[in-house]
Amino acid sequence: QVQVVESGGGLVQAGGSLRLSCVASGSIASINAMGWYRQAPGKQRELVASITRDGRTNYADTMKGRFTISRDNAENTAALLMDALKPEDTAVYYCKATSTPWGREYAYWGQGTQVTVTS
Repeated sequence: QVQVVESGGGLVQAGGSLRLSCVASGSIASINAMGWYRQAPGKQRELVASITRDGRTNYADTMKGRFTISRDNAENTAALLMDALKPEDTAVYYCKATSTPWGREYAYWGQGTQVTVTS
């Protein structure tokens, strides 16, 4: 089993930056990709960015110019650097680790970290 924990959320003023960290533990060798999602109250959870074990990245079109995903610590962590933050970026940010052994897909979610952007 894989456990996922996010950290780094908090308060930030509009235009500022914030770095989120996602740490996976357990059967980390089985993880093929990690990604960041966010969900604001009353809104659908949406993809922010994802990264595969070999470094391929994917970004939501509305965020690719401001957010950057990267790997760290022997590829069992994924960081999300957020620049030029806006109040509408306020949400709970979740990390997801995915595994695809023998053609099956498994998703492991963290509990989320709150990001609040003030004007």
